[in-house]
Amino acid sequence: MHCSIVIPVLNEQANISPLINEIDRAIQNKAAFEVIFVDDHSSDHTYAEITRLQSRFPWLRVMQLPRQSGQSSALYHGVKHARYPMIVTLDGDGQNDPADITRLLEVYVQTVVKEPVKPVFCLVNGHRVQRKDSGWRRFSSYVANSVRRFLLGDATPDSGCGIKAFSRDCFLALPRFDHMHRFLPALARQSGALVISVPVNHRGRMSGKSHYNTMGRLSVGLVDLVGVFWLGRRSIEPNLSTGDANDS
Repeated sequence: MHCSIVIPVLNEQANISPLINEIDRAIQNKAAFEVIFVDDHSSDHTYAEITRLQSRFPWLRVMQLPRQSGQSSALYHGVKHARYPMIVTLDGDGQNDPADITRLLEVYVQTVVKEPVKPVFCLVNGHRVQRKDSGWRRFSSYVANSVRRFLLGDATPDSGCGIKAFSRDCFLALPRFDHMHRFLPALARQSGALVISVPVNHRGRMSGKSHYNTMGRLSVGLVDLVGVFWLGRRSIEPNLSTGDANDS
């Protein structure tokens, strides 16, 4: 399966080379993959480090946004410019394990093939069963995930996990807004998707520190949560029929 791996990054200079080398080891058929780093206008040498490594890894691509626009914008532009119909996303801090890429793709293919009526969108979402974050961050994520599941009904235990697999075309059809990356399972389900959670490995940060604090995440998350809830109440049920338009 041809696949584009999209990785938004911001000031991750020290993490770039180790992550690219891990991806290189994890990819079996390198002719069927590309990796797109989207630099969210970093203030360090992240962009230069990626371009330096392109001569060693021909499947490596890089984009740089003209101004800092946020992770959702970086993700959108990476997916929009991807060459292949299948997308896998990773965080750029090294906490997601590239060895899990193959597993997510296998689950996606098995799910789509066995469905009698293929869903409009199938999203395979990583689930960090044993998180390597601080106790406070794990607790705040647990509360946020619980509230989100209750209000949005997305039945996803770890919506914020960075490693996901989905169709490029269907992702581009979803509502687009800042912080949408936090709600992809809910947005996918609202579009008629089948969403599956798969346990994945989780590691500590390779280098540097998180770009988000708990209070910042909660403040924007509440506003976005209300918006996604509203979208869910107003969404139009997808028509999965393949029959003629006159059938209705």
